[in-house]
Amino acid sequence: MCFYYGYNEFLMDKLLQLFTVSEAVEFFEANEVARPVTIRTNTLKTRRRDLAQALINRGVNLDPIGKWTKVGLTIFDSPVPIGATPEYMAGHYMIQAASSFLPVMSLAPQENEKVLDMSAAPGGKTTYCSALMKNTGLVVANDANKEREKALVANIHRLGISNTIVCNYDGREFPKVMGGFDRVLLDAPCSGTGVISKDASVKVNKSQDDINMLTHLQKELILSAIDSANADSATGGYIVYSTCSVTIDEDEAVVNYALSKRPNVKLVSTGLDFGAKGFTSFRGQSFHSSLNLTRRFYPHAHNMDGFFVAKFKKLSNKIQNAENQFVVPTGSGAKTKQKKKSVSK
Repeated sequence: MCFYYGYNEFLMDKLLQLFTVSEAVEFFEANEVARPVTIRTNTLKTRRRDLAQALINRGVNLDPIGKWTKVGLTIFDSPVPIGATPEYMAGHYMIQAASSFLPVMSLAPQENEKVLDMSAAPGGKTTYCSALMKNTGLVVANDANKEREKALVANIHRLGISNTIVCNYDGREFPKVMGGFDRVLLDAPCSGTGVISKDASVKVNKSQDDINMLTHLQKELILSAIDSANADSATGGYIVYSTCSVTIDEDEAVVNYALSKRPNVKLVSTGLDFGAKGFTSFRGQSFHSSLNLTRRFYPHAHNMDGFFVAKFKKLSNKIQNAENQFVVPTGSGAKTKQKKKSVSK
């Protein structure tokens, strides 16, 4: 199978642990076929029906993505480049993978909220947040990679977004920079095992060392995301963690780690009514029972990139640490303070 599908032994082994052999073959076959091109209607400028009609008039063959989204269109065939139409230039839509609609739908940002997108470039999720918020409130679009931010800024301008600040920080430092967010979105850097159809190099260039390095970063980022949210928010206090990976190490294991390190959060329903439930146990590992609230999406089952979505609700801005001290993280909008707690023997 390594030879036939072109995977290295490490990744083949990982995927065969995750799926039955027959399902693994379906997964591998799905990765050999390009996912459909999908676009998201920019509701700040137009309606999906009007956009679809305008593109059909240009000879574009399209359909709504599915019942789960009211803004997505699948492009089957187009006589003109879909990234060069007058409608595209005017900011009526964003070329965006269907799977990347999901974390924003789960986050469900509300008007006049303060929202952080921790890893924002090239801006599909950021601009979707702004559209759902109807250009009200504030979206802080952060990305650690300055080069990638050029596309982010360009898309914000093209789509007519006016409620967004772009910044360039390491996400792990974010609570010290700014906190008190109503909602935080972390679409974490990952191995890309869900997007092999877009990047076939993933088949051979990943090793256990790569996964270990990525999971370490993901764990630091998810704690930072949690600490940046404000539990006292009248409307929010939610954090969404997502990856375009299907490995347990980067998904359930990272979320389980966050639950163990931050007892002031709990998992809640993602609000997505399709997708496979997350694992609560895997090859001898046991995870928190609430991990069945997370959602997994697969190319062979849902005709979109492999994806993972988890949603947290922050219950308190205080964390009880190992020394039995209550600490208020600097990002939660309150000053740091420590209070001794008596321990009964």
